[in-house]
Amino acid sequence: MRLKELVEGLDFVCLAGDMERDIPSLHYDSREVNSGSMFVAIRGLQRDGHDFLRAALEAGACTLVVERLPPALAIPEGVTVLMVPDSRWALARMAANFYRHPSRRMRVVGVTGTNGKTTTTYLIEAILAQAGHRAGVIGTVSYRFAGRVLPAERTTPESLDLQRILSQMAAAGVEYLVMEVSSHSLELNRVAECEFDLAIFTNLTPDHLDFHQDLEHYRKAKLRLFAKLGEGKGKGVRKMALINRDDPSAPEMERACTAETWGFGFGDGCEIRACHLETGLGGTRLVVQTPRGRISLRSPLIGEHNGYNILAAVGAGLWADVPFVAIAEAIGRVGLVPGRWERIPSGLGFEVVVDYAHTPDALERVLKIGKRLCPGKLITVFGCGGDRDRSKRPLMGEVAARWSDYLVLTSDNPRNEDPLDIIAEIEEGVRRAFPGSSNYVKIEDRRKAIQEAIGAAREGDLVIIAGKGHETYQILKDKTIPFDDREVARSILREIEERRKG
Repeated sequence: MRLKELVEGLDFVCLAGDMERDIPSLHYDSREVNSGSMFVAIRGLQRDGHDFLRAALEAGACTLVVERLPPALAIPEGVTVLMVPDSRWALARMAANFYRHPSRRMRVVGVTGTNGKTTTTYLIEAILAQAGHRAGVIGTVSYRFAGRVLPAERTTPESLDLQRILSQMAAAGVEYLVMEVSSHSLELNRVAECEFDLAIFTNLTPDHLDFHQDLEHYRKAKLRLFAKLGEGKGKGVRKMALINRDDPSAPEMERACTAETWGFGFGDGCEIRACHLETGLGGTRLVVQTPRGRISLRSPLIGEHNGYNILAAVGAGLWADVPFVAIAEAIGRVGLVPGRWERIPSGLGFEVVVDYAHTPDALERVLKIGKRLCPGKLITVFGCGGDRDRSKRPLMGEVAARWSDYLVLTSDNPRNEDPLDIIAEIEEGVRRAFPGSSNYVKIEDRRKAIQEAIGAAREGDLVIIAGKGHETYQILKDKTIPFDDREVARSILREIEERRKG
């Protein structure tokens, strides 16, 4: 693409070189730069791309896009240097230009909120597929389209990677994109050049406060999705927002929205309202009142929180003009969302469940369901991630202690922190909830912790392994090792079964 075409819509100053050149590729990682390409220096959470300008030049970059130029950096003759106010926004704009704005060639659904994003996207994907539409998904578990499943490095990819994937989806004939939109992606302009048609708000509870500083900044990041909803060139598509009106942040989301808004929830005044809900270990039944009439649904998913996810998916189905019968059939089919209340088969008379719950609110919802549904004791094993929001650690400890009969505190992804320090912060909340309690143990090794929890279970008990869900790795300082809670649990259950047989 010609450089002049690539920078269309960009605010920049040309510090060196000229604009008359072709750009075969653009990169934000200096290790991927090749001869003749463009390097965009963006500031990451750990590293600053401006520190790698020399490496990019040595790799053959012919164009640099920067917010600042280090005084000691010598610019070779023939290299073009563009200075921009915000290189992250510039990357998003140029990526969209380079791939010719693929989001304009499909209908884009964005799902944001603290909890429920993944399950909601799975439900919407199933509804669209049931109606015969070709859907693509970008989310925490994977990126999926046209029979392809790509591993997800993060919930929402960096803008350049996102536009490349969207371009591939458009080429494959994807009609609808269903995307989990993280607060990081909104704050860091990863989705700045995506044209959304439907935006869904699930809920808001404290999370990522290490990045957003406080709940108000976190809320403002989420608001961006709704504030930009009315923007775009126009695809002949009805722009709409679906808001969980039972959430305290709903009024702010609605005020920020620049398109038509529907509410969903259990309260009066919602366009999509659950009139009746029953949930148990066998699944959930609910009756939903909508502007199109009433619909009765059965879902293998359990818990009131999944009732909200189902309501959001019903709203998306109505927005896409999917018939009731297809909506009902699709919701009845989605029984397994990886790492979300994922039951591990056991022939030992007790239940084992793996769940991604990694916030105080999500953990409380899962444990409340477990406590209500299991006839025996509730045994919980969990930890908290390192180099992340520390404020939630004692809160999660307090929640776990309040609902669990026996609690095993362990490691999650400790990253660069000492796992025992993280466990100690969780323990503060446990002691606050029940001073002097002895119904918990601390086991740093996560496999041994899961073994302790399962080994303590008896007939009628429920073991909940929380925090990592679908993840297949564990991050220990600079090492990432294979670790899957589900596989570990299966292995331990097999060992117990074999011992009992022997």
